[in-house]
Amino acid sequence: MQAPTESPAFRTRFVLIQTSHAGNVGAAARAMKVMGFDDLVLVQPRWANVLRRQETIERASGANDVLDKARIVETLDEALDGMTHLCATAMTPRDFGPPTRAPREHFAQLVQSATPETGAQGVAFLFGSERFGMRNEDVYRCHTCLSIPTNPQFGSLNLGAALQVIAYEWRQALGAYPVQEATAPPVRADAAQVAGMLAHLEQALVAVDFLDPAAPKKLMPRLNALFNRAGLTQEEIHILRGVAKAMLETAEKARR
Repeated sequence: MQAPTESPAFRTRFVLIQTSHAGNVGAAARAMKVMGFDDLVLVQPRWANVLRRQETIERASGANDVLDKARIVETLDEALDGMTHLCATAMTPRDFGPPTRAPREHFAQLVQSATPETGAQGVAFLFGSERFGMRNEDVYRCHTCLSIPTNPQFGSLNLGAALQVIAYEWRQALGAYPVQEATAPPVRADAAQVAGMLAHLEQALVAVDFLDPAAPKKLMPRLNALFNRAGLTQEEIHILRGVAKAMLETAEKARR
């Protein structure tokens, strides 16, 4: 199962402004790809060939399709072409500018406000230079300023890490990917398998003199109830039958 890479109501773009470290471009591409996004635009990056630099490709860790699709432009206006809702990202509070909100809170409101009448919205997330952050004039043109809740004594986030958090929260708001099971779900044992295991176990308990067949009382019904409550899997049935087999073999050796 896979979630759609885009919601019909939104088009998503990540904009990196004057990025100075090539590795951060690769990290951004990787962060986007794992969350199902692929529209990356760079505004005046330090390196003209940043999308082909070795450090970029290495840090992308296989997100080469995002790098191949990425564009480099000279102005922020070009990067924002077609976008209707702009989100600045800035750690430093400003006395003037758009309202500052946590990503999760803002995204929930944004998705809830979408209607068929508004059509598809273009949502752009803007990230400033690693050295200087976002310029005030770039923040002022945005509809909101996203601030990731962090430790007040240490709120510094690497560009790639910050983009990953924003991409994750936006993906959650649009519709999350399902959690992938590391292993196949266990298969429950059926009544016949439980009954067969109990018969095997009964033989073993008799063999080791734990169960007196002449006076069994309610031992086996109680074990039956215990295993029913446990909801045994087929693998667990195999284990218990292995225990019973070992008990029978041990009892046989003792009688020789």
